[in-house]
Amino acid sequence: MSDRFSRLPPAAPFWMSVLMLPLVALAAMRGGLWWLLLPGYAWYLTMALDGVLGLNEQNPAPDIATGRLFWHRAVTIIWFPLQFAAIFGTIWYVTQSGHLSGLEKLGLFFGIGVLSGTIGIVYAHELLHQKSPLERWLGDLLLASVLYSHFRSEHLLVHHAWVGTPRDAVSARYNEGFYRFFRRVMRDCPRSAWRAETRMLARAGRGPWDRRNPFWRYAGLQLGMLALALILGGTQGLLLFVFQAFGAIWQLELTNYVEHYGLTRRHLGDGRYEHIMPRHSWNAGHTASNWLLINLQRHSDHHYKPDRRFPLLQTYGADEAPQLPMGYPAMTFVAMVPPLWRRRMNPRVRAWRRRFYPGISDWSAYDKGDLPLPRNAP
Repeated sequence: MSDRFSRLPPAAPFWMSVLMLPLVALAAMRGGLWWLLLPGYAWYLTMALDGVLGLNEQNPAPDIATGRLFWHRAVTIIWFPLQFAAIFGTIWYVTQSGHLSGLEKLGLFFGIGVLSGTIGIVYAHELLHQKSPLERWLGDLLLASVLYSHFRSEHLLVHHAWVGTPRDAVSARYNEGFYRFFRRVMRDCPRSAWRAETRMLARAGRGPWDRRNPFWRYAGLQLGMLALALILGGTQGLLLFVFQAFGAIWQLELTNYVEHYGLTRRHLGDGRYEHIMPRHSWNAGHTASNWLLINLQRHSDHHYKPDRRFPLLQTYGADEAPQLPMGYPAMTFVAMVPPLWRRRMNPRVRAWRRRFYPGISDWSAYDKGDLPLPRNAP
């Protein structure tokens, strides 16, 4: 990293997401192709900066007190009101002003979906892992704004416990193309999240319709978002809201696909699996995309230490965790072209298998997801 960037306050680079807000306003007012500024900034500029700045392999002290991370935490805490204003303010503005064509509105809300998916869901993910009720509520609100509230239950109760096993739907299998993965996740994850929550309620002697079931909160928040879009923009506003939500979900699942593609935990027999290790997630140390995505690409450490806040996440070398050749923005583009993805990533998965699991000769059950479900999995 250059000396110029190293002199910035430590939290400053992680605030680069905030610059997308004026781009939303500019695109809404100017119309035309101005909406391209949003994916241009979030994806292409970030990829270019990754090429210039390279990898950041420095690790912060992991025991820094939370109080010293105020400005790191602040960007995630203020994000919901900013995103809320961007989504619903734009719905009101474009349906009332009448100066944009239908295609211009679709382009604009595609760009807003980039905002709510590339940034909003990533920030929600960080917030949901914290113990603070405020942060968890803000995470719930961000997920409701893209109609994906069940992600909280699925991620915390299933994904982190059972990643790299057949119980985890978002652990992409070797040779599984993204489009097949996306259909499987959209089908399996909501009911998987429901099963996990109702099993927890059953352990406490409560039924699935108990008021403590968070699916009541999920439904209420999502219905509230849909109703607000309808009130502000009528049917058109409602459709634009759903369109941006789908774009955000698409980006989330592309990221999920990249994060664990082909990586599995060793089956120890009788439904037992080895403990999660850094080797079970793809690691990426690319500087700019880690700024934009608040270190999400240090994913190996996130799974190894899920309660560690994003500024303290560690990066790993190739001797401990598999490495992506590019940052997430570039890798998600490759993932949308399955033959190119397989050509780029399958040799890396095979090398990972040889390095970490030389004793396994037959991977067919792992590849097909045919291994036994983990014991005690919901």
